[in-house]
Amino acid sequence: GCNLSCVYCQNYEISEMRKGIEVSVERLREIYFELIEEGAHNIDLVTPTHYTHAIFQSLRDPLPVPVVYNCGGYESVHTVAFLRNKVQCWLPDLKYADSSAAARYSDAPDYFEKATAAIEQMFRQTGPYEIDSSGILRKGVLIRHLILPGQVENTKKVLEYVAGTFAPGEVLFSLMRQYVPCGRAAEYPEINRPITDEEYEECESYMEELGIVDGYVQQKASSDKMFIPAFDGTGVLKREE
Repeated sequence: GCNLSCVYCQNYEISEMRKGIEVSVERLREIYFELIEEGAHNIDLVTPTHYTHAIFQSLRDPLPVPVVYNCGGYESVHTVAFLRNKVQCWLPDLKYADSSAAARYSDAPDYFEKATAAIEQMFRQTGPYEIDSSGILRKGVLIRHLILPGQVENTKKVLEYVAGTFAPGEVLFSLMRQYVPCGRAAEYPEINRPITDEEYEECESYMEELGIVDGYVQQKASSDKMFIPAFDGTGVLKREE
């Protein structure tokens, strides 16, 4: 499941079709430690908001690695505050500044207001990001933005918000070019294509003009369905003794 309904979701199989395997809170915590034993640098909770209370219970005791809350950004300030001291790294999307695009592609016309309020609460809880000597994020906020086809102006407005709200050294920002039509994108002809080199270059140049330097850009090769995992339950079912 998901608390958004993005028509182009790369995880459509689990976000909209509800494919999954039910696990208990106890089994979830076991999975954390199995991953840590395998060398995981963090526990990355992807789109977990509809399981907030189960997540909270599974983190009743601190883990030896940071917890990452990987979400679409469409969160309530209350949910973020509820998870204070449970989450060290917030990884929210900031998909839209344009309400019409948010309504058309994610059925969330109030997306920008909700997401920015949540992101600012995340930052209040973590403070400026911290990266250790190995290059691993230990705490902080990393805002992601996926450029959509034909939505350069939307991206520019997102970039303006980030540059105008956070000072250098406070948050990280990832400008993503990995869009590939998925889910129901074929029903929306204007987004049923990858973004062009020109679109990405225009957005990247604008980001540089605004002085956003803490973060990441993506290579063109990232827009490939080969990076979408198989949602087959690997790692979820209890291991054979």
